[in-house]
Amino acid sequence: MFKKVSLSTLGTTFVLFALCTVAYAAGDEAAVAGLRYFTVSVFAAGIGIGVAAFGTGIGQGYAIRGAVEGIARNPEASGKVTVTMLIGLAMVESLCIYALVIALILIYAHPQSKMIAALFAH
Repeated sequence: MFKKVSLSTLGTTFVLFALCTVAYAAGDEAAVAGLRYFTVSVFAAGIGIGVAAFGTGIGQGYAIRGAVEGIARNPEASGKVTVTMLIGLAMVESLCIYALVIALILIYAHPQSKMIAALFAH
């Protein structure tokens, strides 16, 4: 697992630095600024979704632990506890989904996207 993650991270970093090299070779300051913005946006999105997934995993772990302990103490209330736990897990998971949406907006909806596309059209 770690090898796959590190290879994909290395590949993404290589592609981003290659894009920056192309922008410097073109000499267009607007394109260079656009690619810098894009590179920073990709790194920020990656870090943001990583932190969100980590926090979501910890929160869901605590929720499941609490539900299992509650069911162990009072088995008759397992139906109510399970329903409440599932609703809580959906709420916690929605926070990670919001972080994913913001990360995708950072990557794909930036103001210099036309300049970057024009740079690769040449």
